[in-house]
Amino acid sequence: MLRAIGERWLWVLVASLLLAGCPSNPENSSTSGTAGGSGGESSDGDAEVLLEPFDPPPLEELDAEVTWESQPVIDSMDRLHEYLAQQEPLVSVDTALSMKNDSDEANEQIVSALSQPPKSDSEVDWDASVNRHAYMDMKSSNPILGSSVTEFEVSGLTTPSLFAFDWQFIPFGNAELIESWDTSEDRMYDKVVLRDDATWSDGKPITAHDVAFTFQAIMNPKVPAVAVRSGTDQLRWVHAYDDRTVVFFHKEALATNVWNMFYPIIPAHVYSESIEDDPSLSESDYHLKYEKSPISGGPYVITRRVRNQEIVLERREDWYMQDGKQVRKKPYLKEIRFRILEDPNTALLALKNGEIDELELRAQAWTTQTNDDDFYKLNTKASGTEWAFAYIGWNVETVFFSDARVRKAMSYTLNHDEMINNICYGLYEPGQGIYHPTAWMAPDPMPEPYQQDLDKAEALLDEAGWDDSDGDGIRDKEIGGRKVNFEFTILIASSSETGLKICELLRESLDRIGIICNIKPTEFTVLQENARTHKFQAMMAGWGTGTDPDTGENLWTTKALKQNGRNYVQYTDPKVDELFEQGKREFDRDKRAEIYGQIHSQLWEDQPYTWLYYRSSFFGFNKRLRGYMFSPRGPFGYAPGFGSVWVSAE
Repeated sequence: MLRAIGERWLWVLVASLLLAGCPSNPENSSTSGTAGGSGGESSDGDAEVLLEPFDPPPLEELDAEVTWESQPVIDSMDRLHEYLAQQEPLVSVDTALSMKNDSDEANEQIVSALSQPPKSDSEVDWDASVNRHAYMDMKSSNPILGSSVTEFEVSGLTTPSLFAFDWQFIPFGNAELIESWDTSEDRMYDKVVLRDDATWSDGKPITAHDVAFTFQAIMNPKVPAVAVRSGTDQLRWVHAYDDRTVVFFHKEALATNVWNMFYPIIPAHVYSESIEDDPSLSESDYHLKYEKSPISGGPYVITRRVRNQEIVLERREDWYMQDGKQVRKKPYLKEIRFRILEDPNTALLALKNGEIDELELRAQAWTTQTNDDDFYKLNTKASGTEWAFAYIGWNVETVFFSDARVRKAMSYTLNHDEMINNICYGLYEPGQGIYHPTAWMAPDPMPEPYQQDLDKAEALLDEAGWDDSDGDGIRDKEIGGRKVNFEFTILIASSSETGLKICELLRESLDRIGIICNIKPTEFTVLQENARTHKFQAMMAGWGTGTDPDTGENLWTTKALKQNGRNYVQYTDPKVDELFEQGKREFDRDKRAEIYGQIHSQLWEDQPYTWLYYRSSFFGFNKRLRGYMFSPRGPFGYAPGFGSVWVSAE
């Protein structure tokens, strides 16, 4: 089963989740023009052009001039099953289901047994319906408008993508949709030939014209495809030469070029004539019709949506059957129902009662609420190392946090042991920067985690000019001819119990050294908007991991600030900017690791974030589920994703 989560979606702001525990003639429209125009008016009235005019050469000319190198085209399910066939289960399934997950050894045994695929079709309940959990509803069912975890999970089951990546973040061509993939020897072009037996759910064929049209739609500045555009905008052009052949033109030869092609595809025959009149893709009656009943190009189609309650997907028979012949693997599950339960306690109760079949567990729930017979009657639980981290971000353009000495003082002030051992129940690893210690790009050695040291914190604050000059117990500093008290506000998602406790812990320690910290819980969407517009002094949130370290460019560079990226804390450093430029141009993995290790070390030195902890995956699963295996992006964040999950026929 395809996985349509591309590189530009991987650094997703997950504060509420991480801390609670994210034309009629398609040929003409897609190969000429720019899906509603390559230029538009930005909000301030200045012209914004995202695509420059480009005249692609004839394919015969390109083939004559280019030396093509064949790239792997793989069925992601086959790849996973081949790997699992080499992993001998440590215990039987019956034993795993009878165990309690109370140790690392028990966890390893449970995962080894329950990750296995079915030995035969007779083991599978092909009529099974599975209830998945979602903390929030989708804003849009159009995959190029996606920005939340739920939207990406749903689109991964309903949206075609030409490429995929495995649990080790190794990319490959998606054999469910394409026949071949070739890269030019100079790394400036990628040529893909699509299969001729893939259709949209309305019966229209999925073609190269859809791929080219979608690129132009994403790059239309009037289309609010902000998350998906990040990365796609690194492409020079995408051109469909015929129904099956599409070529990606790159701006330059980069090690990251492959990830820029990982965008979801929408049907040109649905949107090409309507996009100019309604580039929001969501306001006109025509687009609202497809928002409610979207056309699917994946193995599942949305059949029902009840706002803030549920999203129901059903298996497409015409996905795997064509003219009476099976052309793809039959998806294991007949129905997948996303139950939207925002309250973690309500969600946990639903899991215990069998109303949902999987749930990401908070530290408290894993430690104190899922150990008794009541939980294990229907469920088991499993965990895996994940490269996600939680942080407190310091807006470096504020008077309080422009000085690295102050930011380091903040990190020394927090009682990290109390946070890890009590608030997080000892389950999480202390934060050591942007890359997890097990990541290939992490520096060796890793920096030592911060420990609370109020004496060091006070000394750094004194050096930075923040002292108690008037003896009122509050640190202050003269700025612009007036005294400014050190009093700031930290934003936190109101749904994050763990985050609120950590902010309270920080506030208590800051009070001891003469700093007033106000905590402002807010709705997640409000937190996102304040982060995007830099309207905060400090904020607590979290990031998942990208498949390539270059995704961090969107968080840490001056370029990201200029391009409305996700550098929310407004951090800039010419050295870091240059290192990111070097990293994407280096093809040797060991040399790339050295470059990104330097970035990690520089950011750690500057402390634009106080890195709190790495949050591993902790999940509860109904005992009838099989086929889940963990990766640095959790159990479903790679191909084949949730498509590998099956229900036992027993």
